[in-house]
Amino acid sequence: MNNAKPPFFACDRLAILGLGLMGGSLAMALRGQCAGLLGIDPDPAAVQLALAGGVVDQAATDPAGLLAEADVIILATPVNTILELLAALPELHPGPAVVLDLGSTKARIVEAMEKLPERFDPIGGHPMCGKERSGLANADPELFRGAPFAFTPLARTRPRARKFAAALAQALGAAPLWLDPATHDRWVAATSHLPFLVSNALAACTPLEAATLVGSGFRSATRLAPTPANMMLDILMTNRENVLAALGSFRQQLDQLDALLTDCDYPALGKLLEAGARQQQSLTATK
Repeated sequence: MNNAKPPFFACDRLAILGLGLMGGSLAMALRGQCAGLLGIDPDPAAVQLALAGGVVDQAATDPAGLLAEADVIILATPVNTILELLAALPELHPGPAVVLDLGSTKARIVEAMEKLPERFDPIGGHPMCGKERSGLANADPELFRGAPFAFTPLARTRPRARKFAAALAQALGAAPLWLDPATHDRWVAATSHLPFLVSNALAACTPLEAATLVGSGFRSATRLAPTPANMMLDILMTNRENVLAALGSFRQQLDQLDALLTDCDYPALGKLLEAGARQQQSLTATK
C-alpha cells in the first residue's frame, strides 16, 4: 500500500509553456501528481506529440484561453522568450497564480517578475540538468533526479510559491538550492556557460583530419558543443558580464599553461596541472 503524502500542488492545474526538453521532461515527471497538466508550445508538432504521448492533458499553440485555467504557470522556454511571456502574462491570465521559470539566467528574469501585478506570486528557478539534444523527443522524466534545482525568490514571493518550489523539487527528486539572482548568475557562468564555450571552441579548432583519433576524452570534452546556438545566445546575452569574467579567468589559466610550456618549465607545469586536478575533485565531490 502506498502511503506517500500527495505533493503540496496535488489539487493544482499546472500550465507548462514550452514543451521542449525541459518542459516535456517536467510534464512527464509530474504525471499523476497534480489535478491537470496544460501544455503550450508554438510548434504544432510539439503539441501533437505531447497529446499523442499523453505527456499533458490539454495542449495548444496559443496561450490565450488555456493558460487562464492554470493555478501554477511554469515558463520552460529560452530566456528571451520567458521575458516576453512575463510581459504578456497580465493580459493572458486573470490571476491569482504562482509563476515559476526554468531559465538559465536569473537577474533579468527576476527583474521582469518584479513588474507583475500583485495577483501573481513569482519565483525564479533553474534546474541544473539537461542534454545536448533538445526537443520533446529527447525528454526524460528522470532528467531532474539528483540534480540541483536553484530557486531565486523575490522580496515579494509569498509562502505559497516557496512551498510550491520546495514540493516541486521533492517530487522531481531534485535538490533545492536557494540563492539570490546575482550569485546564481555568477556561479552558473563558471559552471555551465563557460563549459559550453570551451567545449564549442575545442570542437571548432580541432582539424577534421584528426577525426580517426577521436576518443572518449574528446567526446566528453566537446559533449556540449552541439547545444542549440539560439538557446545559448539568449543565455550569453542575459549573463554577458559574468560570462566575460569567467572567460577572463579561463584565459589567465591558459596563459599560465602556455608560458610554462613555452619556457619548458615542466616542474611548475606539473604543479599547475596537479592543482587543477585537486580543484576538480573538490568541485565534484559528493556533498
